[in-house]
Amino acid sequence: MPSVRELETRVGQEVAVSPWLEVTQERIDTFAKAIDDFQWIHVDRERAKNSPFGKTIAHGFLTLSLLSNLSEQTFSFSDRRMGINYGLNRVRFTSPVPVGSRVRARFTLAKFEKIEGNGVQVTWNVVVEMDGNAKPALVAEWLGRHYY
Repeated sequence: MPSVRELETRVGQEVAVSPWLEVTQERIDTFAKAIDDFQWIHVDRERAKNSPFGKTIAHGFLTLSLLSNLSEQTFSFSDRRMGINYGLNRVRFTSPVPVGSRVRARFTLAKFEKIEGNGVQVTWNVVVEMDGNAKPALVAEWLGRHYY
């Protein structure tokens, strides 16, 4: 994507698909430490073997947090000097993400609005897919602000 401003012509279109990213146990454990959420379904490999999932699963908020990484791997705007998260209008954790899964994000541009300070606010409809799973892991309406 050459320019943030060129996104305006892409409203209503899928703009990009991120590369795949593996959700490892190390990533899950690091996230658990960062937020002090050590629920056994995320970090206790032995106990999780007897769960409905047969193994540990990622925190839903870990999956959500991966949006920043997935978007940064996907988009490179020649004129952007700064980008910030502005919020979420809607988030649903539609399927658990078992350890070892590969996820990627599909970004469809829902809105493009000019804002003060040489910027734009974009609203993305994001679907986080899991490799080999028909049901997405997460769907969200995500707002970002980009300044050029």
